Amino acid sequence: MEYRLLGGSGFMVPALSFGTATFGGGNDFFRAWGATDVAEAERMIDLCLDAGLNMFDTADAYSLGMAEEILGQAIRGKRDRLLISTKATFRVGQGPNDVGSSRHHLVAACEASLKRLGIDHIDLWQMHGFDALTPIEETMRALDDLVRAGKVRYIGCSNFSGWHLMKAQAIADRYGWTRYVAHQLYYSLIGREYEWELMPLAVDQKVGAVVWSPLAGGRLSGKLGRNRVPGKDTRHGQLGGMGPEFPEEQLYDIVDVLYALAEETGRTVPQVALNWVLRRPTVATVIVGARNEAQLKENLGAVDFALTPEQVARLDAVSHRPPVYPYWHQRRTSMDRNPPLFVK
Repeated sequence: MEYRLLGGSGFMVPALSFGTATFGGGNDFFRAWGATDVAEAERMIDLCLDAGLNMFDTADAYSLGMAEEILGQAIRGKRDRLLISTKATFRVGQGPNDVGSSRHHLVAACEASLKRLGIDHIDLWQMHGFDALTPIEETMRALDDLVRAGKVRYIGCSNFSGWHLMKAQAIADRYGWTRYVAHQLYYSLIGREYEWELMPLAVDQKVGAVVWSPLAGGRLSGKLGRNRVPGKDTRHGQLGGMGPEFPEEQLYDIVDVLYALAEETGRTVPQVALNWVLRRPTVATVIVGARNEAQLKENLGAVDFALTPEQVARLDAVSHRPPVYPYWHQRRTSMDRNPPLFVK
């Protein structure tokens, strides 16, 4: 396994992380993802550790805490060998303070996650979404206090816009508080909006990308194509693809190129799609999920090869979509004032 620095920190994380949204299956939505129990979770964690994948991502909102509970039971006796990444902010109860990034909710959420996981600290704790009602100063101060108390090692955000993240970093800098070193975000061959503003920001602010849904909720798994329809027992078959609406014909074009490259490289379609994401600028780790051991083993095979520049260029070209304003305007008028990375 390849290990990479997380943003501007000295913290090393594996190129692949394992996502546990499939643990528990606490409701219809999460059952479509999976319903992994403790015994199966233990087997998959052992497979990950044997492959050098030592970071496991979860959230308090996954099956309303069941995913954290199962992960906590499955890692007993192994805590010193692995890293735990979890998240808070989304609703976890019916009370008015059971949601958001207020000090009240974050302190309670951190304590609850620690208890469910059976650990004394969280290696990477992320705000699952932006809370527009809570002052950012309140959120950043609460996070800094939890870091100083030793309950959290590093902090990150998830699903933020550019101004959300930049304002949080500026406030942290103003008061000498802990900064975000990670941004957990959606990025795939059919969801490249990250490149428009958040990737340049990540370069400037040294924020590592923690990528979720790199296979676009199964649309890039090889089960969907011009003459392929995913089965009703798959997550895509039950919930549809993750991410924004995408032109069907372009999706099929991308899948066609993925199949061609899979044949050229002797790999599978999802391995090629994952490898493309893994080699993008600012990407620190890519979260892979698995409903079973076979899927996990296949995903683990995405790391130990590299697409050629020509192969990457083919995927870049077939997945290109025109940027929205102001990005198209900036690229047309500021070519000589921006690094090449941002003007393609």
